[in-house]
Amino acid sequence: MSHDESAKDAVLDKTHPDKAHPDKAQATPLKAGPPVTLTHADRVLDPVSHLTKQGLATYMRAVSARMLPLVAGRLLNLLRCPEGTAQACFFQRHAAAGTPVQWRRKLVKEKDGRAVDHVYLTDVDGLVAAAQIGVLELHLWGSQARKLESPDRLVFDLDPYPDLPFNEVKVAATAVRDVLAALDLASFPLLTGGKGIHVVAPLGPGAGGGRRQWPVVSVFAKAVAEQLVEARPDAYVATMSKARRQGRIFIDHFRNARGASAIAPYSPRAKPARAGGGTPVACPVTWEELAAAERADAYTTADAPALMRRPDPWARYFEVRQDLGSGACRVLGVKVGAGAYNS
Repeated sequence: MSHDESAKDAVLDKTHPDKAHPDKAQATPLKAGPPVTLTHADRVLDPVSHLTKQGLATYMRAVSARMLPLVAGRLLNLLRCPEGTAQACFFQRHAAAGTPVQWRRKLVKEKDGRAVDHVYLTDVDGLVAAAQIGVLELHLWGSQARKLESPDRLVFDLDPYPDLPFNEVKVAATAVRDVLAALDLASFPLLTGGKGIHVVAPLGPGAGGGRRQWPVVSVFAKAVAEQLVEARPDAYVATMSKARRQGRIFIDHFRNARGASAIAPYSPRAKPARAGGGTPVACPVTWEELAAAERADAYTTADAPALMRRPDPWARYFEVRQDLGSGACRVLGVKVGAGAYNS
């Protein structure tokens, strides 16, 4: 389980379809169903903020115009808390009994050779269906389901050691931004709704789009993280070893591997809520807004109307035309230079 995919008492759901499928991965629409009907709409999912299933569904509808372009068509890993966060939550990576008819399936060949149905959504009803089955977090793959082997985003998850000042995480995010900018890659910051920040760089369509595959993107991301660690080993670490993370910020580049995922923009979080506020959400911001932000969980489900009234902080996300570029990375022996890669 990746760090971002964590919650109290979370357990991995290994459910997979009973019937055998052909090895070739393919997208399979589920049967179109009626509009979502919430059952037990007054069930409390977050006992601190008192968020109910109805409240979660209302939030999902409210942010759908901003959320769907970033989420629709991507395979999902889901953190479900059907009885609320006071009870056990669990991760679901595969389609299972009770999968909403508003979702879609894609047959995916996994490392062990099995072909297993994963899920994705395409519309507002898909978001509301997530609320119906108690999904409190949606985590995204780094590629579109229709182009599963061609990742189209880079994600650097800046995860601070407990009690590190948030200002240090902001400094780290700016450092990642500057390294990417030196490689001609624009990036966008995301307050995760927890303790950290994601720096996200869209990829393609560009000259390298047809050649861009998971191993290349993974090696590139690792090289960027390692350059930052080399420059400031006292502040950053790029390995998962908890012993080496003490007092440092973990630059998690492992989200750029096939099957890995990162929290979706505008997704709620199964994180401790502040008394009197809503449930924390992962919120896109501009670099200027990040500079002024005081914490990673600054926005909550209660802020949905205000978030939708403000200008879209990621308005340029889909306008960016960029790629890793020819010679930007090699599968082996990658080192980052000033604006170039040298083996």
